[in-house]
Amino acid sequence: MNFLRKTFIASALIIAGASVAHAGVIIGGTRVIYDGNKKEASISVNNPDATPYLIQSWIETLNGGVEKAPFIITPPLYRLDKDQQNVERIIMAGALPQDKESLYWLNIKAIPSAPKKENSLQVAVKTRIKLIYRPEALKGIAPEELAEKLTWSHSGDQLRVTNPTPYVMNFNQISVGGKQLEDVSYVLPGATAQFTLPKGVSSGALTFTVINDYGGPGKPHKNAI
Repeated sequence: MNFLRKTFIASALIIAGASVAHAGVIIGGTRVIYDGNKKEASISVNNPDATPYLIQSWIETLNGGVEKAPFIITPPLYRLDKDQQNVERIIMAGALPQDKESLYWLNIKAIPSAPKKENSLQVAVKTRIKLIYRPEALKGIAPEELAEKLTWSHSGDQLRVTNPTPYVMNFNQISVGGKQLEDVSYVLPGATAQFTLPKGVSSGALTFTVINDYGGPGKPHKNAI
């Protein structure tokens, strides 16, 4: 029986660690902080695997819609052979607010080459990491240093967090009453985010950690709801 060669895409949102490895391809970071006083940012992609890969990269807005992100990534498409490394350059190509951080998604898809004249299953892995633009005026202060300024409340089974700071706050962990919340993400500057509380939890001591610029969790912070 003949089988069609198919490519499946597996997506991953990476929130911790110094590098990301999928299917032999290693990405040199779990986030990119674009320094507003620099002309560009960069991230490395390495292939220690014996299989060559086609690497496709692009940047999109948070909603992933038709709105174009104000960045150019180069090269957007290239072949990466065994033991090769390439550095992708990210260049701002539009205007962004200079009084707060802006958040986008950087997508890197690794497509393995298929042996000729063989029916095989090839898996293309798409890695999605955060691209944070930090204006020059915000240099010198880490977001986690201002984490105590976040305000917390709840309504029903929803935990609300409001961010009055100009920084994107990326959460590593949030717990209420000793129970950890699932699927926590981030809260944008000047915005409010909602996360679902664990069953049976409506109030209590709140602890949380914010992911730092290096991709690791910062110190625990405490509050109450």
